[in-house]
Amino acid sequence: MTSKPDASPETRPEKDRPEDASHDALIVGGGLVGLALALALAAHDLDVAVIERADPDAHMAPAFDGRASAIASSTARMLRALGLGDLLDQQGCPIRAIRVTDGLSPRHLHFDSAEAEPAEPLGIMLENRALRGGLLEKLRAESRIQLFAPASIASVERGADRASVLLEDGRRLHAPVILACDGRQSMLRRQAGIRGARWQYDGTAIVTMLSHERPHDNVASELFYSDGPFAQLPMTDLPDGRHRSALVWTVRNADAAGVMALSARALAHEAEKRMGGFLGKLELIAPAQSYPLGLHHSERYWAERLILVGDAAHGIHPIAGQGLNMGLRDVAALAEVLSSSARIGLDLGHPDVARRYERWRRADNFTTAFATDGLARLFGIPGRAAQAIRTTGLAAVNRLPSLRRAFMKIARGEAGDLPPLLRGELG
Repeated sequence: MTSKPDASPETRPEKDRPEDASHDALIVGGGLVGLALALALAAHDLDVAVIERADPDAHMAPAFDGRASAIASSTARMLRALGLGDLLDQQGCPIRAIRVTDGLSPRHLHFDSAEAEPAEPLGIMLENRALRGGLLEKLRAESRIQLFAPASIASVERGADRASVLLEDGRRLHAPVILACDGRQSMLRRQAGIRGARWQYDGTAIVTMLSHERPHDNVASELFYSDGPFAQLPMTDLPDGRHRSALVWTVRNADAAGVMALSARALAHEAEKRMGGFLGKLELIAPAQSYPLGLHHSERYWAERLILVGDAAHGIHPIAGQGLNMGLRDVAALAEVLSSSARIGLDLGHPDVARRYERWRRADNFTTAFATDGLARLFGIPGRAAQAIRTTGLAAVNRLPSLRRAFMKIARGEAGDLPPLLRGELG
């Protein structure tokens, strides 16, 4: 199969390499999942190339991407195993508890890390650019990884014996398999003709960073309103001592432009009203950014000498902060599948290898995608009767410690058959 992606400016790779180079795998996409996958494969003695069309250092500017992610405890173990423990400890903010309410109702569901098994944070909040910087630093020091960035792809070939990528500058890279980490609009997925379930929500996520008068005490709050969830996520304090939280506020699409047009002061005031003032006076300390929300889940995760990873395979509503964690769980499973296959001399592009990865990840991804979809729809039902049923349900779950612990285990990515990396082991 030969295909040509969307055109983009000709660029030169970050490091020189012979014109035709062979690797164990080619990773297309140098986002958080692609970078983590490269490190995981290199840690298992596989030689990989990462092809990214954008300048990776441009992504480090705060104005480029002000988002932060909740790193679940299992994926945090993987990052520690890959050498990023200092980053998590120094720049991450542990989530010790999560409070879930229907609007400002006093009846709530409270998850506490003290009840978890093992008793460790429910997650760690970390700015995406900090995580990207840590991954890039490790990647550039790894001899088994070749980073081509910024680099544009001229064509992709996937045949019976191998796959290859021709860059716009004339370099050609070969490997048994291409790993698509090129996001929700994956060019490689489209070229392979892989379809799937897909829909857009009547919702836009407004993302920004707030400083606040009162400490958050490492508690994350998820307040559900009929027009979408409103999440306050604890971050480390600023150097001047001001308390800080990330905000993910979902509004209806028709209201998104109006919210984005608000001044920083007006937006902070609206956020304060939605939170009921429990953190005191708020101030925006980062530009607000907006992201349309949708769900997609691919009918299959592979084609001839191609495997989909992360957002290329699935994308979900951000209601529970699981999107990046799903992608990182993909990384852990795929690293184990490819490395164990390589140890016994299997062709890494063989369909049986791809099928093993798909079987390992599909059920978890499908369940998480449609659970978050169901939550978004359930809490989006307007009316007092619906709210009364929801608040009663939250209060009932709150009185059942065993059920709370089960929910926490799932949210932390600790249910089912865990790959070694999610246990903090390199295998």
